[in-house]
Amino acid sequence: MRALTWHGKHDVRVDTVPDPEIINPRDAILEVTSTAICGSDLHLYDGVIPGMMSGDILGHEFMGRVVETGSKSTLKKGQRVVVPFTISCGACFFCQKQLYSACDNSNPVPNQDVTENLYGHAISALFGYSHLTGGYPGGQAEYVRVPFSDVGPIVIPDGMEDDEVLFLSDILPTGWMAAENADIEEGDTVAVWGCGPVGLFAIQSALAMGAARVIAIDEYPNRLELARTLGADVIDFKQTRVLDALMDMSGGLGPDAVIDAVGMEAHGFGVDTMLDNVKQNIGMGADSAHALREAIMAVRKAGRISIPGVYGGFLDKFPLGALMEKGVQVKTGQTHVQRYLDDLLRRIGDGELDTTFLISHRLPLEEAPKGYKNFRYNQDDWTKVVLKPGTAAN
Repeated sequence: MRALTWHGKHDVRVDTVPDPEIINPRDAILEVTSTAICGSDLHLYDGVIPGMMSGDILGHEFMGRVVETGSKSTLKKGQRVVVPFTISCGACFFCQKQLYSACDNSNPVPNQDVTENLYGHAISALFGYSHLTGGYPGGQAEYVRVPFSDVGPIVIPDGMEDDEVLFLSDILPTGWMAAENADIEEGDTVAVWGCGPVGLFAIQSALAMGAARVIAIDEYPNRLELARTLGADVIDFKQTRVLDALMDMSGGLGPDAVIDAVGMEAHGFGVDTMLDNVKQNIGMGADSAHALREAIMAVRKAGRISIPGVYGGFLDKFPLGALMEKGVQVKTGQTHVQRYLDDLLRRIGDGELDTTFLISHRLPLEEAPKGYKNFRYNQDDWTKVVLKPGTAAN
């Protein structure tokens, strides 16, 4: 089969690789019909996530049609399913509490020593996202093996197009959980750093949860316009000092809740951000925490901080004093996707959530390297890329 593979920083290729096979009775094999490039895939593209190996198959946002099942899979051949990017067993202590991204059984034991050195515990497995998270082949391919297929995938009813439901795999539940983690109350002012796909879904979700005002922060005009279309006020951080603007817009109080939807490659101004970026470029592994630093300083006293943005290592110049003295609440973590699927699918079907507005480009899988390059370097125009394995994109 054909699949997009990682070979180093800014080096991804569509190669011919072996077809996936059933390994465990709970497995299923999908023929991938749609798969997307995620903002966190760019961390792999930029070489700032450890644990990647040459030839790894990328992609954790995908859906498709079941073509083969193990004897203990609950799926049936021919069903269309969306697959969560988190791989979860459904039976461990954490899965039983619906904390699916903390699954104890999906991430193979040989990688735990490395993972624990970074994170304190081995974390759950993810599709196509380094050997720190299991080394599972991803879905930017013609076919993919889905472990624990009796736990993760959600069957899509007839009549719903791929574009409507594809983002149930990651960015829609990630944006929803980001807003949920902000503990939004009716009338709240919420600030969101980053108008990429997760940030845009976080904006849409925050408004659906009752926020009176959402303020979106980014530098790209098209992305800011998408945020404005959703109902957000916007700040271009290249044109405006963000902290001053947020104080003015919140009557001097600060936002009730803030959401960092940027993560480890945040851009900004000042010596701290410059040092972050230098360390990343020379392989020292420091995360760039500009957006998170700013969010901590901006949030009102006793406010709430939600961090869906991906961080992979360590932070310098972290404003721990402000975090503690202001008495803020912090929630973060990979998304417990399976927890949200039924509710979000219903909301899509009822027209409560728009899931297609951010798709800017559709490409055949063979053009995936072009998609990565443009999604990385032309972010204003390339807001979301959907890949179509085995077919010509429209």
